[in-house]
Amino acid sequence: MAIDVVTFGCRLNAYESEAIKARAGEAQLQNAVVVNTCAVTAEAVRQSRQAIRKLKREHPGTRIIVTGCAAQTEPETYAAMPEVDAVLGNQEKLTAAAYADFGQGASERVRVNDIMSVRETAPQMVDHFEGRARAFLQVQNGCDHRCTFCIIPYGRGNSRSVPMGSVVEEARRLVENGFAEIVLTGVDLTSYGADLPGAPNLGQLVAKLLKLVPDLKRLRLSSIDSIEADPALMRAIAEEERLMPHFHLSAQSGDDLILKRMKRRHSRADTIAFCEEVRRLRPDAAFGADLITGFPTESEAMFENSLKLVDDAGLTQLHVFPFSPRKGTPAARMPQLGAALAKERGARLRAKGDAARAARFQHMIGSTQSVLVEKPGFGHSACFAPVVFESGAFDGPALPGSIVSVAVTGTDGVRLTGGQGAAA
Repeated sequence: MAIDVVTFGCRLNAYESEAIKARAGEAQLQNAVVVNTCAVTAEAVRQSRQAIRKLKREHPGTRIIVTGCAAQTEPETYAAMPEVDAVLGNQEKLTAAAYADFGQGASERVRVNDIMSVRETAPQMVDHFEGRARAFLQVQNGCDHRCTFCIIPYGRGNSRSVPMGSVVEEARRLVENGFAEIVLTGVDLTSYGADLPGAPNLGQLVAKLLKLVPDLKRLRLSSIDSIEADPALMRAIAEEERLMPHFHLSAQSGDDLILKRMKRRHSRADTIAFCEEVRRLRPDAAFGADLITGFPTESEAMFENSLKLVDDAGLTQLHVFPFSPRKGTPAARMPQLGAALAKERGARLRAKGDAARAARFQHMIGSTQSVLVEKPGFGHSACFAPVVFESGAFDGPALPGSIVSVAVTGTDGVRLTGGQGAAA
């Protein structure tokens, strides 16, 4: 078999998996699977190990290379697995040289450098994303903050940004290859540019991209830290229709004391104020959020504040993470509530989020949505609502990668349904 990549975790990992395919292809690596791991929770690590064992059972003659954040933070875990042939760090995985001598006896089995020593993030030229209508574009990596629950800075290193010129160049390449939508990704996206000459910010990057790549139809942001949203970004939200009105917030909690113990830099009121201001600038905006349940010392009243945040901030797309202690983080040394309570609260918060999403979708019935087609009869609206539609109802072919106008006629609470609307 040729090179295959199994991806866990975030959009940045999805982007880097495409770069891994390209670099491994340059090295002419064959008969191998690269597992690109995630370290955000202990469950993510467990799932990656389970997948590795399954891969080896199903393809006993295939070589397995493990990389990604979990490989960076705990290489010994994967090196101890008999199924694993090599372990690569997050910096090494993006170089062709790491795959060129694989299996030739010239390399060590474990190659994981000190990620904190990495000072730059080189642009990874990715020409296409197999099976996707939208493309991810990495503009930032690493994080300078040290939230008490988070292991990711030790997997990604300190914050570093891709120069604007390189970002624009890659965006042009992606548009030339037919992508109508680009998603900007990073570990701490709103810290973009602080390490670059002149310290440009994310808002300036967005404005420059939209100006210098006029054929780009849709630009989207991955998860952002609302407290770091700069004035230029707020102007872009207000003025740039090609910047999609969907914002996923790294909120983590709706309780101020828990936020302080997490060492977050925002308050509950900050999250609500950001959503209110964006909604004033873009009335069609939708908001998602990452939220952790069962953080050490979280009382029922504190958890209720996270439940209330869904209504108070108008959140309709939740990523809920029951707290999972990560070895080496301050939160792992705090008094623990236990996995059962964290999961029970997680289920309640997900149910609250599901109800909020269903209510929003109900209100969208009768509207007309601009939808990026991802596969026949399915795509996402500008506010990232999933939409199912009858392809045959359109005058022309609704091909993947095209943008069509869909009149919303119904919802099942999880997706919108509809047919051809007025011309987009």
